Parts: sequence; structure tokens; C-alpha cells
Amino acid sequence: MANFRLFGTRRTPPPADTRNEAGGRAYARRPKDALALYAATGCLNDVYYADAQAQLEQALALCAQVPAAFVAKTAIYARRRGHMKDMPALLVAWLAQHDGERCARVFDRVIDNGRMLRNVVQILRSGVVGRKSLGSRPKRLVRQWLERASVDELLNAAIGQRPSLADIVRMVHPKPQDSEREALYAWLIGTPCAPDRLPAVVQQFEAFKRGDVVGTVPEVHFQYLTASLGRSEWKTVARRLSWQSLRMNLNTLQRNGVFEDAALTARLAATLRDEAQIRKARAMPYQLLAAWNAGRADLPPAIRDALQDAMEIATDNVPHLQGNVVVAIDVSGSMASPVTGHRHGATTAVRCVDVAALVAACVQRKNPSARVLPFDTVVRAHVSNPRDSVITQAQRLASLCGGGTTVSAPLAQLCRERARVDTVLIVSDNESWCETQQGRGTETMRLWSQLAAYNPRARLICLDLQPYATSQTVAGERVMHIGGFSDAVFDLLAATANGAQDWVAQIEAIEV
Repeated sequence: MANFRLFGTRRTPPPADTRNEAGGRAYARRPKDALALYAATGCLNDVYYADAQAQLEQALALCAQVPAAFVAKTAIYARRRGHMKDMPALLVAWLAQHDGERCARVFDRVIDNGRMLRNVVQILRSGVVGRKSLGSRPKRLVRQWLERASVDELLNAAIGQRPSLADIVRMVHPKPQDSEREALYAWLIGTPCAPDRLPAVVQQFEAFKRGDVVGTVPEVHFQYLTASLGRSEWKTVARRLSWQSLRMNLNTLQRNGVFEDAALTARLAATLRDEAQIRKARAMPYQLLAAWNAGRADLPPAIRDALQDAMEIATDNVPHLQGNVVVAIDVSGSMASPVTGHRHGATTAVRCVDVAALVAACVQRKNPSARVLPFDTVVRAHVSNPRDSVITQAQRLASLCGGGTTVSAPLAQLCRERARVDTVLIVSDNESWCETQQGRGTETMRLWSQLAAYNPRARLICLDLQPYATSQTVAGERVMHIGGFSDAVFDLLAATANGAQDWVAQIEAIEV
């Protein structure tokens, strides 16, 4: 009789085929899955286990392994849904070198503001995609962008350097449609122009700089004006800010004395918590967490309270998930890394663990019966108070951060309990190493197979927050991989939990 220990019926995970950056057993992602994850999470900054150069090289290698059509669709997804900047610009630059026709099709859908225009031009000129000049087709696309842009778009695009908008205008020589646009291009590059032919807002700005007008602030971006604004002018600027601009510039307003005006502070607080404006801005929790974490300690209580109120409104956008829901969040040491990575002078205050904790708090807010299991090498004790604000709950979870990484820990606990589950969400950077040294496969995959055996309709959703090319699970019919830290993750979570096509298939469905 055959050896039963060797040939008995058992549920064994597929053999691990690689090691992750932390040294543990792992599964290599398929090229399309990996490129999608890099596009949704990679900011081309240094992260915990990889530097910016390694990310760049990996992203370019992945582009060469998938069809150019998928690169184009991924660029659109990363920009439109993931709200990324550098990575979609890199993908467009890669297309410019390898598939100019598709580059032309997606250019305007990805390069949708001046910051993105400067990004793609700089990447093309750097030579990383194989060229150090724009080339005829990219030059034409850039020229068309400039010629179609409104005056306000061009003025906003002119904020920033390396390259500046003036550099770009000199490179591509856009053709002015009329005398106003001719004067504006000349003004942008610093050459003589007819002042009376400049757009009215530019004429107002020039008059403001000369001191010809008093008490009237031109309607240009406040970064044009910072050297010239007094306290009363800053108050005028504050009243004009859109909801998003207000959220992003609270510290600037505080530094310039705007909040010393109690009536104006109350007005701005009312704007921040205004439900209609929050809906119009399509504000989601991550943006408000970033504002809260970046906010100075001396922001007025009314403003901080308004941010918390706005968070409560924004969490209504989080989907309801059916059945028994478990959210396992990684609170290990590597999750203390800034979610967008380290870059000198531009490192976010939001860490991976903050985003993971926020996802858990939001899901539990919309799904009160959901269990939250924070883990490092073991599941950490945690008691949540559903009456606390989402921000407070997220901060309490994030405070557990530290220790090694055992992604299988929450699944082990659920298996010991023989828990009944419908959706298990694991939010992690996936750099598990403490339990991955034994066996052929990963412990996470083995325990999921065991848990799924008595939960035949359950789904495992792995939300990855960092650009690494490995995972602790193999994607399949009941194991879904999604990535990102923008607000789009909630839509992806709802779609996958309710049985929709997987993440890569959703990207594939984008029309190019």
C-alpha cells in the first residue's frame, strides 16, 4: 500500500517560487498583476525594502513583459482612479518610445494638468526610457496640450520647475491662435510682449506686482502672490479657495494669520464640513487623514473638528460588504514607512499603517459587525469603540505599530476558531518573513486553503500598499489581489467582495 503520509488527500498550497524582499518564501506576481500594483502604489521614492532606482528598473522591466495596450490601460487607471502622478507619466513616456500610436491615444487622458505635463517631459528628457529628446510625436502631443489649455491651466502649469513651463514652451514652440496667446507665451518665457494684449488676469497680476492697485488681489494661484500678500490679502485668498485647496493649505493659512479672524475661521470650518462640497469634491477618507496628520498642532479646534466631521461624511462613500467580514491589518515595523515613500523635502506624514488602520476603521464604520484583527507576528489585542470618530479609531490602531511580520497570523486565529467568514481583507505590505521558512508553500496560503474548506463561499482580498513584486498568496477565483492607497481601493474592495471581475480584468476593460 502506498505511503499514506505522502499520498493521502490533503490541501497543500502551491510551492513558493521566490523570496520576498524581507527574505521570506513568497509567490512571484504575474507581470500584469505586478505592473498594476507598481502603477497604483509606486511613487518612485525610497520605500522600506526598495529604493527608488529599484522601483524604476522593475517598472520598466514589467512594461517590456506585457502588451503595450495593457501599459496604456494601466497608465489611465493609475492616473484616473489611483490619482498617481509619477508612475502614469513614466508609462506614457515608455509608450512614447515603444508604441507612439497608443501614446497619442492616451496622452490627454493621463497628462491632464501642468504638473503631469512637466513630469512626462522630464522623464522623456532623462533618457530612462531610451531617449533624451522628446521626438517628433511627443513634441506634437505636448504642443497640442499647450494650445488647448486655458489661460488658467497655463498659469497653474507655470508653477514649478525642472522643467519649468517656460522650458517646455521653448522646446516645442506652440503656435499661438491669436495675439493674446502670443503675448502670453512671450510673458511665460520672459521675452518682450505687448502688455495690453495679455489676458486680463495677467494684466491684473502685473499691476498688483507694481503696486498700481491696492486691496484687490488678482485671481491667480496664491503661489504667485506669497511674497506680496499681507494678512488682509491672505483672507481674500482663503475665501476663494476650493474645498480641495482649502484642505491642502490649512497650515499655510495658519502661518499667515487667517485663523486669527474668528468669523472667517467659522466660515472656513463650515466649508470643510459642508456635505454638498464634500460630495462635489468626491472627497474620500485618505485625503482627510492626510490633512489631519499634516495639520499643525496649533490649528484652531474649529478647523480640527471640521476635519473630523468631514471624515464622518466621507466615510459614507465606503461600500457595505455582505456577510461576515474580517479586516486584518498589518501593524509590523515596516508599515511605519511613509505610504508614498521617502523623498527629501517631500515625504508624506501618512504611513502605511495609518492607511491600513483607516481602511479598517472605515470598513467597520459602514459594517459594524466587521472584526478587526491587527497583527505583526501574532494577532494583537484590540478593542474598538464604535462611538469613536473614524480618525480616533484609526489613530488607536496605528499606535500598535512595531514588530516582525507574519501575514498568516490572523488566518491561524480564524482557523483555530473555525470562524464563519464571507470576506477576509488583509491590508499589508506583504513582506512576511517570520513564518515562511518551512514547507513548500507559504503558511498564509496553507491556512487560507484550510479556512476556505469550511467557508466555501468566502473570498480573501489582499490589499497591498507598497510596490513589491511578490505576495503571500496566489491570485485565483477566491483570492483577489488589489493595490493602492487612494480612495479607489474602496470601489475595488466592493467589486471583488461581491464577485465582480478581478482588478487586472477591470484594468483590461478600459477602452483605449
